[in-house]
Amino acid sequence: MLDIDYFKKFNDRYGHLAGDECLRQIGTTLKAIVGRTPDIVSRYGGEEFVVILPETEDSGAQALAERIRKAVETLAIKHSESEISKYVTVSIGVASAYTSELSSPEQVVAMADEALYCAKEGGRNHIEAAANNTK
Repeated sequence: MLDIDYFKKFNDRYGHLAGDECLRQIGTTLKAIVGRTPDIVSRYGGEEFVVILPETEDSGAQALAERIRKAVETLAIKHSESEISKYVTVSIGVASAYTSELSSPEQVVAMADEALYCAKEGGRNHIEAAANNTK
């Protein structure tokens, strides 16, 4: 799960059209990086995206998350209102699980969301893995 850091401040400063363009650029970048046929990239709410990587171990998911984080930073989308960078950055929460070990699909979403919260609380512009991964 990926969240654009200080996106509300970005929209407030540059306007919603620029915000929409920022979302498009990040979405395009995600699709370019996440390339296997079974993988899924989707917008998940306002400024959040999810990437679903079937058959991927935690270390592979974390490595891809770091590639995504760096790629967004490399876009160099100006963000003068950010508290951590002069460019748009993202925070990412990674969760891995065997579906047979989940009580519901929502459980892995909650794990990723918790990891994302930790990434944001830990300073933003980095990734955090869920502590209770089941894979």
